[in-house]
Amino acid sequence: MAFEDIDVLKYLGTAIDILLVWFVIYKLIMVIRGTKAVQLLKGIIVILLVKTISGFLGLNTIFWLMDQAISWGFIAIIVIFQPELRRALEQLGRGRLFSKSAFPEEDERVKLTDDVVKATSYMAKRRIGALMTIERETGMGDYIETGIPMNANVSSELLINVFIPNTPLHDGAVIIRGSQIAAAACYLPLSESPLISKELGTRHRAAVGISEVTDSITIIVSEETGSISVARNGELHRNLDDEGLKNLLSYNSSRTRSDSSNRWQWRGKKNG
Repeated sequence: MAFEDIDVLKYLGTAIDILLVWFVIYKLIMVIRGTKAVQLLKGIIVILLVKTISGFLGLNTIFWLMDQAISWGFIAIIVIFQPELRRALEQLGRGRLFSKSAFPEEDERVKLTDDVVKATSYMAKRRIGALMTIERETGMGDYIETGIPMNANVSSELLINVFIPNTPLHDGAVIIRGSQIAAAACYLPLSESPLISKELGTRHRAAVGISEVTDSITIIVSEETGSISVARNGELHRNLDDEGLKNLLSYNSSRTRSDSSNRWQWRGKKNG
């Protein structure tokens, strides 16, 4: 074998090695998206930047402090990131860490859309308050853990039954992952946006709040008026009809990422 062939194989192996490392890092980032670990990761990046800048400027005391923080930070990371590390290992064991998408197959997406629209229409006509969040690319494990695990296949009857007033699970959000109801009675973060109308209650603020920190789609049924709203990308879209809701869910469920260059005309009134 010629020396040129050895060099080519060496460079090819190095390139594959780098690509694999970046792929694993990307998948790990996807696992922790939407969790508290993201904020902690930002803090680590800040420490690294401060250390680099202080070393460049000759700020020895700050450089020493940042160096100590990094040296002892490995143990702290294991403790702080324990839930996320556990979740990543569980997904690795189930073969899900390197899966292409968390979205259900085409037939399951159609059934999911039909069941959600049917349940929403039923509850809107009877003014049954409801809050349903559909997980997309951003992980919602932290919020699922605040509720009651269900891991049940989505059906319109089950969704309706969950939100019947005065039942144990009606107060809170249902989180749908793939084609299953992952949990019910979940707590979602409330938005502090001043653009939300004062006439709207906690359900709407929670829906906007979760849409500000994840790429999820959240459907709200007002208990007072029976109106249907959807929160997505930090915005609240109100007074949707059944057809508009179905078109919206059908459009978004087939996409793995939000594409800001591809505009969608929403039916209903946009709040704010």
